[in-house]
Formats: sequence, C-alpha cells, structure tokens
Amino acid sequence: MSRDTTRLPAVPRQRTAAPSWAAPDPVDELAGHLDDVVSAAVHPDEIAALLESDGLSDDQIRERYGVKNSFALAEALYARVARRHPEPDTPPHDPWRVGPLACLLRGLVFALPGFAYVLGAPLLAGPPDGTGLPAGTVPLLAGALFGWTWNQGLSHRAYVLLGLGDRPAARRCLLVGAPVGALLGALTASAFAGTASTAAVAFAAGQSCYLGAATTLLVLGRERALPAALAPMTAGALAAMVHPLPQAASLTLLLGSLAAVVLLALWEVVPALPGPSGRSAPGTRQGPRPAASLPYALFGLGTGALVLYAALGDVLAGEDHSAPAAPAAVALTLSMGPAEWLLYRFRSGSLTGLRTTGTTGAFRRATLRTGAECLAAYLLALLALGLIATALWPHAPGLTAVRLADLLLLGVVLWTGLLLQSFGAVLGTAAVCCAAALAQTLALLTRPADPHVVALTVYATAAVVQALLVRTLLGRATAHR
Repeated sequence: MSRDTTRLPAVPRQRTAAPSWAAPDPVDELAGHLDDVVSAAVHPDEIAALLESDGLSDDQIRERYGVKNSFALAEALYARVARRHPEPDTPPHDPWRVGPLACLLRGLVFALPGFAYVLGAPLLAGPPDGTGLPAGTVPLLAGALFGWTWNQGLSHRAYVLLGLGDRPAARRCLLVGAPVGALLGALTASAFAGTASTAAVAFAAGQSCYLGAATTLLVLGRERALPAALAPMTAGALAAMVHPLPQAASLTLLLGSLAAVVLLALWEVVPALPGPSGRSAPGTRQGPRPAASLPYALFGLGTGALVLYAALGDVLAGEDHSAPAAPAAVALTLSMGPAEWLLYRFRSGSLTGLRTTGTTGAFRRATLRTGAECLAAYLLALLALGLIATALWPHAPGLTAVRLADLLLLGVVLWTGLLLQSFGAVLGTAAVCCAAALAQTLALLTRPADPHVVALTVYATAAVVQALLVRTLLGRATAHR
C-alpha cells in the first residue's frame, strides 16, 4: 500500500456518550487501519512522517487520540503493531560495519605518547611533595586533566560541524580551540608547579601542545600520520629502556616529534586560514552552542581522573610500592581500540535488531543481549592487556584479585560511558563519572584503611548505575536514530 493512497480514518470530533468499558480505543482503531504501513516501519519516525503527510495536526491528535503530538502517536502505534518487514532483494546496507584494524590503530595511537614519559623522566624527577608523587609529576597531571577535559569538549564541537557537512567550520573550530587549549593547559600546569623545576613545567606545556595537535588530527581523520610522527621518539624510548640516552638526545627526540605533530595538525587546518582576500574558507552551518559541549568536557574530566587514580592510587594513598600501578593505565589506554570497534559492533547489532524483531520487547532484549556480548568481549580484551602489561612492566605490583576487580569494573564504567556518549546520552554518564571521581578524591583525602576496597565500591556503584542507564535509554527503538 503506497503512502499516497493511505488515509487516516475519519473520526468524529464529538462522539455520543457510552460506557467507558464499551468505548473503542481510537489508537487501536488507527493501528488496525494502518496495520500494513506500521508493521513494515523500521522506526516510529516513518509513521510520524505518514501522519504529518496526511495533514493531521498536533491539535487534532491531542483531541482524537489523547497524545501530545505525531511523534507520540507514532510511538504508540509502533508499540501496538508487530513488525512484519518485507525481505529486501539484496543484503541491507550497514553503515556501522567497520574493520577492527582501523580502531586498533587508534588505540595504539592513544598509547604511543606514553613513550614520551620514558624520555622525559629525568625532567620530572625530584623529591616527593605532599601527594607522595615526585614534584615534577604534579604539574604534568594537572595539565593532562585539563587537556583531556578541554579537548573532549572541543572534539564534540568539531565533530558536530563535520556531521553538518561543514568541514571548513570544523577546521576553524580546531584552529582556534586547539591553541587556546594548549595555552590554558600550560597555564594550569604552571599554576600547580609548586616546587617542580622549570624543565618539568616546560614538559607539561609540551604535553598540552601535543594533546591539542593530536586532537586536531584525530577529529579530521588523520590518525595514521601520528605513528610516523612519533616513530623517532618511540624508537628512542625503547632504546632508553635498555640503556639511558644522553639528555640532549632525549630532548631532541621529544622536541622533534612534538614539532612534527604540530606541523601536521597545522597543515590540516591551513585551509581555514584567511586567504589573500582576507577571507577564510566559507562555512554555512551554525555550530552548536558552547554549552552543548560542556557535558562532553565533564565526561572527559571524570574518566580522565578515574584513569589517573587507577594508575596512581597506590602512591596517592601512601602505600609503599616501588612503582605505581601504571600497567592499569596502559591497559586501559590500549583497550580504547577494541572498545571503539565494539561500539561499532553494538550499533550494527542494534540496526539488525530494528530490522528483524517484531515487538518493542523483542527489540529491547536483542539490544541488551548485543550490549552484554560487546561488553564481555571488551572486558576479555582488557583482562588480556592488563595481564600482559603487568608481566612486562618492571617493578609493577602484582595483579591481585582486588586489583583485577578494580580494573574490570572501571572498564565497565568506561565502556558503558562511551556507549551512552555515542548515543548522545552524555549528561547521565558525565554525572556518574564525575561523581565517581569526586568520591575517589574524597576517599584519598580521608586516607581509608583499605583504599582498594573503596575504589572497588566506587567502581561497582558507578558500573551498576550506568548499566541501568544503558538498559533504560538504549532499550527503546527511538534512541537508535
């Protein structure tokens, strides 16, 4: 039945009084009339488009059917009619099907900058301050937290502009936002310098510049250039693990790689610079309000703080370990590659669920099953990375049952948070992650008897809350637009 010939039934504006038990439900009547159309719809928006094309106004919908608008009526019809999708002649297109190699490369790209800390370790050395960390580490961590927060919000704004098809505007956004973030990150590191040396603050400033430049390349899809730019530094760091390098050589490798990344990022945004006429490349779309990117920035702050606590919690809690639990941070960083690929797998699975399930309950069950499978696969990858990193990291504390539980529960928090963020449901996950980071901070300030049990409680609570958010928000077909 074509949409041109489908017409809504005439429902009288005034009906004669009848007992409530005998009055037919007008929504059921409409569902029966539009059964063929509703049963073939893969999304309630298709039904809403039909209702609107037939000239049914929101006022008429409220009067006739008792719901507020065409979208609410479409959802009611979608829920009452089972799906009966016609089989396509060819396999349906799946825009979410991607190969794992590209995602694994991004995970590697996230981890490669860690080699800079091997070469820069002499710059950060010094007596411990009140936190138990070397004095040079404090400005570095402050700058990193600010950078993760700023660049997460900046990425969101630029990605929205790219999604609107306005690449020049996205380039201009990065051209302005990345240098501003680098400057503010350097100022943040300087503000937390304390007794740290000038060299440590300069290293933190270089880290802020790298984060801004790398964000630009990642957003614009040029992540393959990063491994090449970081190759000299990576090779030097691997050599330094065997035999220390002269300080001049370490500085040359660090500055050379940083300059290469910054120049590559600048090359990508050059088209946004003003031309000979004084005008920059045209852009026609209006970007999101800055406030729209704030929840994404807070999500970056919360998750960044949780990862730092996973790496440095032992030292901050005053435990006597020769090295912090850095393997946990390495495993979490490398796991971002599998995490991204599994996010795509979830989106692909939810699309299949929309196409193959017949009721809203069946779709919810299929979606939750797909989510559970993807989460389990991510936790297996994280477990393997954690075991490998612990075995290879010198002087690393053993991966006990409590530490393993901490790592896996934090993995649940991070992956479900990324999943919610990918669907735009960022407010809830940002609140949960920031609350968990605040609870960790308060726990470290109060010096509990067993900080690992506190961390386990915080991660478990956050994981349960976010799992409930996933079940509530992503179990609805309307969330999968």
